[in-house]
Amino acid sequence: MKPNCINRAWALAFAVCVSGCAAPAPESPPNIIFIMADDLGYGDLGSYGQAVIQTPNLDQLAAEGMRFTDFYAGSTVCAPSRAVLMTGQHTGRNDIRGNREVQPMGQHPLPAERVTVAEVLQSAGYHTGLIGKWGLGGPGSVGAPNVQGFDEFYGYLGQRHAHNYYPQFLFRNEAREELDNVVPDERPSGAGMATVKVQYTHDLFAEEALSFVRTNQAQPFFLYLAPTIPHANNEAGREGMEVPDYGQYADKDWPASQKGLAAMISRLDGDVGRLVALLSDLGIDDRTIVMFTSDNGPHAEGGNDPAFFDSNGPLRGTKRALYDGGIRVPMIVRWPGRVAAGTVTDHVGYLGDLMATVGELASATVPSNLDSISLVPTLTGQPAAQEQHPYLYWEFYEQGSRQAVRLGTWKGIRQPMLTGSIELYDLAIDIGEVTDVAAAHPDIVERIRVALDEAHVPSTLWTVPQR
Repeated sequence: MKPNCINRAWALAFAVCVSGCAAPAPESPPNIIFIMADDLGYGDLGSYGQAVIQTPNLDQLAAEGMRFTDFYAGSTVCAPSRAVLMTGQHTGRNDIRGNREVQPMGQHPLPAERVTVAEVLQSAGYHTGLIGKWGLGGPGSVGAPNVQGFDEFYGYLGQRHAHNYYPQFLFRNEAREELDNVVPDERPSGAGMATVKVQYTHDLFAEEALSFVRTNQAQPFFLYLAPTIPHANNEAGREGMEVPDYGQYADKDWPASQKGLAAMISRLDGDVGRLVALLSDLGIDDRTIVMFTSDNGPHAEGGNDPAFFDSNGPLRGTKRALYDGGIRVPMIVRWPGRVAAGTVTDHVGYLGDLMATVGELASATVPSNLDSISLVPTLTGQPAAQEQHPYLYWEFYEQGSRQAVRLGTWKGIRQPMLTGSIELYDLAIDIGEVTDVAAAHPDIVERIRVALDEAHVPSTLWTVPQR
């Protein structure tokens, strides 16, 4: 991967100047807001076909920008997907390939020497902030956000902590900040969330994001907003879809878990709307690029039934699968005046492309030898100039292990890793991965096999389960 040192969008301003014309002053790099929901499915937004859950603000974001139809997460679960996002390396050679916990809190940390998106932007003069869920290193570790490129952090460091929307504390940078929440066994018998004084962390994150933008509006900033919505609360004794109220869905004749999921998604939608409105109010709308996506496919936890709202849309599988339902996610990009409104692209990209993309946007140098390609040509209406991945790759170590490759419109899955037979699907005509056509295309299967073997770099930390 070549360093991205010159922004094509900026270079165009110089290309149109004829001889004798004074060169215009280079424009400032854009503010970058990257919003990544937690366990939001491909089919959970109206702009992606959702017919019941209301997402008017995110649908408007798509109407005012670009919607990707073939965009993928870095993994099918949280920590590795976020590691791919931050480092631009796929799971075949990433330091973080699963949700491995480290005591007393957090996941196996990113190494100190690994360069993150935040560090690249810091080096380019951006003020960087992370609000929400991190999951790549606990307090005091080399993977903590403040030593991985973030000037400011507010939220959860560990994933298990993030399973509770009403915790006793959050972290501001690496210091605990106590919350005024009542622990479950101290609540009056029968008391609901609305009858005790509580602080719902998503609401805290939304307010913190607005404050971050107001405070940093005069300088280039990078805001990585990582809300935990609509992840389930998996804390023992409190499992469910935890939300202060069901809002517009309160009177629906649905199971509580489905009311909760819908209310969570619509709550997130409303807060995205508030954030975008603030950009306009501050007069920084046209110099701020907003990206919205999810870390993996929809979940079946906390009593949620992903089939109830058809959360994976036309796709097969959910979280923890390497069928597209587990890894294909929404991706919406809005940048007034630069990304044409109402556009749709079938460019095949993934979370790892954020590294090269921000490198180009910020005219910053990114590490070499990554699995990251800038999306700027696609975003700025130059699809012919868009570099393509030779393939996309995923591997997963739970449930007996599995690997997957997307090669053009072909999708190959091998279960278990390294030794299993290969399933083959033609996504051009079979988006639901219903019909395995491996027997009819041995040449494609061989190409998939080569990619699967090539992409997997053995790791002493992540060993393939033996059968």
